[in-house]
Amino acid sequence: MGKKLTQDMIEQYREKGYVSPVDVFSREQAAAYLGKLESFEASQGRQLTKGFNFKPHLLFPWVAEIARHPAVLDAVEDLIGPDILLFHLSVWPKNPHDSAFINWHQDATYFGLDPSTQVTAWVALSDASIEAGCMEVVPGSQKLGQLHHGQNHKDNILLSKGQTVDVPFDRSHTEFMPVSAGQMSLHDTFLVHASGPNNTDRRRVGLGFSYIPASSRCVSKTRLTASLVRGRDYGHFDLEPAPAVDNGEAERAFHEDAVRRFRAANDELAATY
Repeated sequence: MGKKLTQDMIEQYREKGYVSPVDVFSREQAAAYLGKLESFEASQGRQLTKGFNFKPHLLFPWVAEIARHPAVLDAVEDLIGPDILLFHLSVWPKNPHDSAFINWHQDATYFGLDPSTQVTAWVALSDASIEAGCMEVVPGSQKLGQLHHGQNHKDNILLSKGQTVDVPFDRSHTEFMPVSAGQMSLHDTFLVHASGPNNTDRRRVGLGFSYIPASSRCVSKTRLTASLVRGRDYGHFDLEPAPAVDNGEAERAFHEDAVRRFRAANDELAATY
């Protein structure tokens, strides 16, 4: 028995590469967080989507709060140990009846982590049903290791580089990971997964937190930033400060630099892939 996950859930994660759903906070709290996100979007006249969706935990205290939520970190600790860094975070919105989708990929692609251990906690701020375009996974595919990816730059593909597995893999048996607002799913960095368009009348919004053991390194020449969220640091990243105010001047400056470094490392690793 782990801090948050049962032994059966831990064993499912090891065997299938994912576990879902896991309760984090109430539907009411999820709605409050979503309200904060959408209020900011309204003030900016743009949505936190492709090209504008990286590392919001550096801009907003409420996102940093979710990143450090005990229910999230206890579950992550059950899988990767007590010294935890938040390596990356992306916002994943899909508007009602929008064609936007995410193609088959692995999160590890272009991350350049050594060791490659990484778990994604996908926290739902609104319901993510099958009809709304929740994640679809190939259970057990994490055992294949890193697969080769190409890039597809269609506008309605939400991944930043359109990462797409371009070698054969068996997807004759897939499973869906629907989650309700306030719940999360957890999946392995090598799990092959995708998600379809949102065919409902409501917006689907989730936050994808990428957690790694603090002992991990990134092999890129660009030194990256990361947030120490539990345990001790090993000095492999420049540590990110938690934001003091929403979208403050200091917060925006650090966020811009951190995103610039992350994109540079992605470009470097993609060029050698």
